[in-house]
Amino acid sequence: MPWRRGLPILGALAAAVLVMLAVFTQIRVRTDMLAFLPAGNTPAARLVLQEAREGSATGLILIGIDGAPVAELARISRTIAAALVQSGLFATVAGSQAALPPQDEAMLFAHRYLLSPVTNAAAFTVPALHEDLQNVLRQLRSSAAPLAVRYGLPDPPGAFLAAARGWMGSSQVRSIDGAWFAANRDRALLLASTKAGGMDVPAQEIATAAIARAFAAASPGDARLLVAGPAVFARDAARAIRGDVHRISIVSTVLVALLLWWRFRSPLVLAAIAVPVVLSVAAAALVVQAVFGSVHGVALGFGITMLGVSLDYPVLMIGHRKSGEPAPATRARIGPAFILAVITATLGLAAMVFSGFPGLSQLGVFSAVGLATAALATWWILPRLVVAANLAPVAPGSAAWLARIERLRHWRLLGLLPLVIAATWLAARGGPNWQDDLENLSPVPAASRALDAELRHDLGAPDVTQLIVVQGPDAQTVLRRQEALIPLLDRLQADGLLADATMAARLLPSAATQQARRDALPDPDELARRLDAAGEGLPFRPAAFDAFVAAVRASRSMAPLLPADLSGSFAARLAPLLYAQDRTWQGPIALEGVQDPARLAAALAAAGVAEAGGPDIPVNQAAAATGVTAPGLGAATAGANASAHEGEVYLDMRAELSRVLSGYTARAWRWLGWSGLLVLVTLTIGLRSPVRVLRVIGSVAAAMLVTVAVLTLLGTRLSLIHLVALQLVAGVGLDYALFFARRQLDTEERARTMRTLVTCNAMTLLTFGMLGACQTPLLRDIGVTVALGAVLAMLFAFLFAGERPSAALPRPISIERPG
Repeated sequence: MPWRRGLPILGALAAAVLVMLAVFTQIRVRTDMLAFLPAGNTPAARLVLQEAREGSATGLILIGIDGAPVAELARISRTIAAALVQSGLFATVAGSQAALPPQDEAMLFAHRYLLSPVTNAAAFTVPALHEDLQNVLRQLRSSAAPLAVRYGLPDPPGAFLAAARGWMGSSQVRSIDGAWFAANRDRALLLASTKAGGMDVPAQEIATAAIARAFAAASPGDARLLVAGPAVFARDAARAIRGDVHRISIVSTVLVALLLWWRFRSPLVLAAIAVPVVLSVAAAALVVQAVFGSVHGVALGFGITMLGVSLDYPVLMIGHRKSGEPAPATRARIGPAFILAVITATLGLAAMVFSGFPGLSQLGVFSAVGLATAALATWWILPRLVVAANLAPVAPGSAAWLARIERLRHWRLLGLLPLVIAATWLAARGGPNWQDDLENLSPVPAASRALDAELRHDLGAPDVTQLIVVQGPDAQTVLRRQEALIPLLDRLQADGLLADATMAARLLPSAATQQARRDALPDPDELARRLDAAGEGLPFRPAAFDAFVAAVRASRSMAPLLPADLSGSFAARLAPLLYAQDRTWQGPIALEGVQDPARLAAALAAAGVAEAGGPDIPVNQAAAATGVTAPGLGAATAGANASAHEGEVYLDMRAELSRVLSGYTARAWRWLGWSGLLVLVTLTIGLRSPVRVLRVIGSVAAAMLVTVAVLTLLGTRLSLIHLVALQLVAGVGLDYALFFARRQLDTEERARTMRTLVTCNAMTLLTFGMLGACQTPLLRDIGVTVALGAVLAMLFAFLFAGERPSAALPRPISIERPG
């Protein structure tokens, strides 16, 4: 072929690539998984998802160091802690003496008597002071003497240490040489919390890199660094998604190109086929960016994989062209089936587009726009390029193989056997297993989750999924309402229903509580007299406690510390526990160590704290019952039905997330039903034959049913993601069934259809099969489901949708080669 014939194709491909590059310079790609999740369609769901995105635990990083002698591990741990504090990236670093930054320690020490729970009138009586002074004396005579001089003499009641424990957190660990160690192994431990939100992936990349640098700078030798936690998961998830997208884009492109080269034996055919595909990816990315403001990495990876489907259209056009045939003639032969395939495939994506689940909506829009663009480019642009270069497929020299294969349709009733077996088995077991846990969308490997659980066990840092959300018109109201809950939570802790409760009020008491503590402080002269009486018989110098008396004197004139007064790590520590949202202040209380959420919910409900969005109390009723006045959970209702605890709602995050996913799944089912109805109407109008419509719909339904049965047999728990994948199976199956169902009166045309559909099926397997090797479960589930479904769709479409052949052998056909 003269090289000039290929110039239009090469020019069109270059233009399409330039368009795609221009588009990709304008779009913003996101890789954090929570950006893929919904905002929630109920107040309870919004609160839960808000906590999942920005809650107090999202910036947590668990650090372990092992593989060296204990003394060396302690040195490395102290060095890392000091470096992390110095970096300014972390709100808290617990696990060594460097856990509290100096400026924050100074602020907490100065305000200790207003902030500490030990401050009350009884703490300053002579008997209490006498016991405190004896404790200080014992410390001075021990190896802890430097700490006693620094903290004990200026603060005998221990107000500072009690307040610091709240700000720094607590853990069931051993302390060796100023470092935390696991109770049952030689592993040094650190617990850090980043100032940035856990889902701020770039910030977490910087923070985790700082940990790695601090470890390397500590000359670790044979020691091993272990990191886990939500912030690390967010980083790893982003890396996994980026890696999947990169790998898919390269491997899928290479595999499909090799397949098409083997099929068509012409680089110009490959170039021509690439034009609609490149334009489809560019158009889809541009539309998703315009509609959603960004393109998620999962949607982009999925869109690249959709090459295997959008490639079908140019392959169908070129694969059915006879050598030298004008473009209108090719379009006339395949046009009805082609147009129906495009329309039905696009309609089948409606359940994704209108699912209300932002990530899935992106997938649906990307797919629909990509398929429509590929079809339009194939219909209007590709024929001109193909005719100009006289491109046509290379066909085998004989169609005897076709006759042997088509004879299988004589046994098509046997194809009903797997269908009956699958339907009977699923019905007998009550249907497939369904999964409604959003955690299963996590791209974090099982080994990383296991390490997280191990470090949490070592540190005593549980994964919190139960919250009490306290609301109010201002921060002080929220703090007072949290303080009113403390006696109830202490009782529940004593009853074993929870292990601990983390709240803002235990870190920063309300102004009213601080004033009450300030008023409980004795007059300095009176305190001095009580100290003399308490120290009688003890070997303290007369001026030993002058700093203590001076601190009490200063505290008696201090103004309460307010949230706006905090800075540095204290402000960052308090921020996720007390914040304003939609003109309402929120104060989530993290309930730790909950073993029986149902019993806890019942106990809280008995005390007047309703479960938001629970099965018995809708969230708006729960808000009314608890007297919530903020717009975040609905209007309050005054009167006898008001709760004893006002402005508080209990949230079981895991249960609420399951309800969120179940709700979106139900919505997807409804839209799937509507889209199926539209497809049926379209097929009825387009095919104008009830029998052909039944064969087409039956083959697609059979493929979907057997796919579900096989996945269930393999132990897969189906989810909303599998429902999305089944929509793609339906779209692919409709393509196959519609082309098999065409009126094909000669053997040559049936051979073209068979070879072309086999090529299309192979492309789908190559691209979606690659998804099956992804780290991202969402992409992996789609890939496995579509790959399996595509094989079954091809088999059932061949058996059920095609015409039963005559007994006569087909006449031989000639080889068609590019002109």
